[in-house]
Amino acid sequence: MAEEGDVLTDLNPQSNGNGADTSPVAGIITQYVKDLSVENPKAPDSFGWTDAPELDVQFNIAARVMNDEVQEVTLKISVNAKMQQGTAYIVELAYCGLVGMRNMPDDQKHAFVYAEAPRFLFPFARRVIADATRDAGFAPLVLDPIDFGAIYVQQLQAQQEQAGEAPVEGEA
Repeated sequence: MAEEGDVLTDLNPQSNGNGADTSPVAGIITQYVKDLSVENPKAPDSFGWTDAPELDVQFNIAARVMNDEVQEVTLKISVNAKMQQGTAYIVELAYCGLVGMRNMPDDQKHAFVYAEAPRFLFPFARRVIADATRDAGFAPLVLDPIDFGAIYVQQLQAQQEQAGEAPVEGEA
């Protein structure tokens, strides 16, 4: 049986030799609605409109460093539902999560903040949007799932292609 002070913790391949764990860790600490705006500008007339709305749904992901191990990730969703008679409703949501990350390289942090964290946050933001449209008097808008990982990879590839195609200063 090991006695206190024995060197068993150094047998961990992720240990830094002094018993401290250096394995990468990331996760959502908490999540919350930071801002929610719901407009129903043509009510009560819009409740009688029968045509299907044309939806414009926009997404944006932002991050803000809180300290060395925590970032606030904001998933912004904007929905504008228009019909022939006018705008039925507008919903704007800023849904946030505090993301904790320790012992991760910067490229992995970036991927977690802009791909994984939004994937975790989206189902909850989706429910807020559905509740907001229902509470505004319309059928709940249930947004389709989004593959944030694929979008992240596409944006990285586009940035790399753009960087590769950009002319170097001084060249004709």
